[in-house]
Amino acid sequence: MAAPTQDEIARLVEQRFAEEVAFLRELVRVPTDTPPGDNARHAERTAELLEGLGFTVERYPVAADAVQAAGLTSITNLIVRRRFGPNPEAGPIIALNAHGDVVPPGAGWTKPPYAGFIENGRMYGRGVAVSKSDFATYTFALLALEALGLPLRGAVELHFTYDEEFGGLLGPGYLLQTKATKPDLAIGAGFSYAVVTAHNGCLQLEVTVRGTAAHAAMPETGHDALAAAVAILNALYAERESYHATKSKIAGIVSPTLTVGRIEGGINTNVVPDKVSFRLDRRLIPEDDPQAVEMRLGRVIREAVQDLPGISVDIRRLLLARALVPLPGHERLAATIRARASAVLGEAIPATATPLYTDARLYGEAGIPIVLYGAGPRTILEANAKRGDENLVLRDLERATVVIASVLADLLSA
Repeated sequence: MAAPTQDEIARLVEQRFAEEVAFLRELVRVPTDTPPGDNARHAERTAELLEGLGFTVERYPVAADAVQAAGLTSITNLIVRRRFGPNPEAGPIIALNAHGDVVPPGAGWTKPPYAGFIENGRMYGRGVAVSKSDFATYTFALLALEALGLPLRGAVELHFTYDEEFGGLLGPGYLLQTKATKPDLAIGAGFSYAVVTAHNGCLQLEVTVRGTAAHAAMPETGHDALAAAVAILNALYAERESYHATKSKIAGIVSPTLTVGRIEGGINTNVVPDKVSFRLDRRLIPEDDPQAVEMRLGRVIREAVQDLPGISVDIRRLLLARALVPLPGHERLAATIRARASAVLGEAIPATATPLYTDARLYGEAGIPIVLYGAGPRTILEANAKRGDENLVLRDLERATVVIASVLADLLSA
């Protein structure tokens, strides 16, 4: 595609950019805190906005029992499909996926988290960077692509889903498993200054340690679940130290990590605890075998208390998110995005990996090449993602929209 066409795309995006900003503000104004994950209302508002732009929206509500079993309240996923050319089957189907669920606001905000407040060229709000911004990026890139009127062939699908914070199985996983979609290539929500081609996986476990309660004046008559939990934690932290020696061969990913993020238990201050539970997060580098990692952790946990009388341990898997690894076919996708992003941003845009995990992996597990690219700064920290005052530089939103529209024109060129 010649350079003047990219200039034309930039002009088309600029013409509707105020509308794009207003679209994003409306998405931010509807809270999607997950938990509790009562997000069907946001999906309906998104569908209304998309229909107002002339799109036909397919709604995919997930059954209430499945949603509740996952610890959420309501989920409706959305698909918009646009086909190009007299023979769309002759070209690829390209999916653009972003998630609307967000973590709760938390502390540290100086701006209202659900107002879409704009100051000094930035919009503030929970989810404005991760990843409601790419609802806007992808929607208005598709509108710009259509306005070009180029001879294209293939199709573009917008996948707006609501389960990334809990693993994605009821988001993209649901759409792929139910055969609602079968794209050839996919782009997932990301940031503007890098194309992410791989990321870590994640194994989360809940460990429950049980003993026998006793009066604090006679602790020898009970079996202290907290003391046993401390033994397990010490063993896990020792295990964590060994991870530094394991290095991934993929740039952007270093070593496995292990974090105990939550612990609770006990009855009262004057009672020997009869039950303590905690949850751990083990990040999986692409070279890890998830089954082997889970078995190893199970051995470490059980061996730590095997000589303690009156103590039992239960281990429950909460989440297994496999790592995203590059698939054959991703090269053209990554190269096209890098070339267009470099031209728009005026700097070299690398292909890299991230130690985070996303629901993009579910496309990878389905055999669909996917990379991550969208609106945002260079790092999660710059965006304050998942912290107070999450924000997005609106200029990044505009330029990412130009990049995505240009990439779609390249990949669908007849």
